[in-house]
Amino acid sequence: MDGQSQPSRPSPFQEERLIDPPRPMALGEFEDARGRSPARVPREDGAPESVRGIAPAKRAFDLSLAVLAAPLWLTTLVLAATAIAVTSGLPVLYISSRRVGRRRTARVLKLRVMVKNAERLVNRDTVPIDGARFLNIPSTSPVYTRVGRWIERCSLTELPQLFNVLRGEMSIIGNRPLPENVVAALSASFPEAEERFGTPAGLAGPVQLVGRDQLGDAERLELEIAYCEACRRAYSPLLDLYVLVNTILICLRLRRRLTVPEVREVLRRFSRRALPEGGGS
Repeated sequence: MDGQSQPSRPSPFQEERLIDPPRPMALGEFEDARGRSPARVPREDGAPESVRGIAPAKRAFDLSLAVLAAPLWLTTLVLAATAIAVTSGLPVLYISSRRVGRRRTARVLKLRVMVKNAERLVNRDTVPIDGARFLNIPSTSPVYTRVGRWIERCSLTELPQLFNVLRGEMSIIGNRPLPENVVAALSASFPEAEERFGTPAGLAGPVQLVGRDQLGDAERLELEIAYCEACRRAYSPLLDLYVLVNTILICLRLRRRLTVPEVREVLRRFSRRALPEGGGS
């Protein structure tokens, strides 16, 4: 083994980095932090300080669900990947660097549902911003393959991201990970855009209850930030379970999409339910 001679390079599936190094804490800030309760000391990774308390519960929810449902989602993933390989060749996965949290990126996996050079044809740098900073490519676009269009309409494109969940890079429920150029476009118009990364990125979130194509940038950011705030105030696994079950029912056409006010009320209701009696923030 030559591991002693030089450090090993991480594989693409292990690559994860901090965009900016943690800023050293000044003496005055250190003294201020010492005076706070441990839960309020700022985190080095830039996440909201109170998210620290909900991480174990959210992680337990993610692992339990991903492991218990593994026979179902692995079988579906193999079938979808086989269909892609047979109809449009390899590779069957599309891997890209995405923002998954505050100042954190990861190599995010997706099923390849578009032609092989789609990332050069359609991205935030090549598509003019026309009222929308989020880059939503409709399933009717010609960049989709025939099988890929069906996979996208069935909302199976993000299924491989359950491996990102198992690795601890993402959550099952959360705001979608974004390319850096989309984050930059959003931040230029919405200074609060960074708040959408207050919880780990997920396969589905409150936006999917309404439909991303039904929302403008401001409304989408409002719901995404409201979800992070609900988790920050009092995380409840029941909220994530509600979002997951209803997203599946909507994808199966077994229930209608929610309206923006309805999603707001869901977030308020579950955050109140999770607070202890007499508690609040």
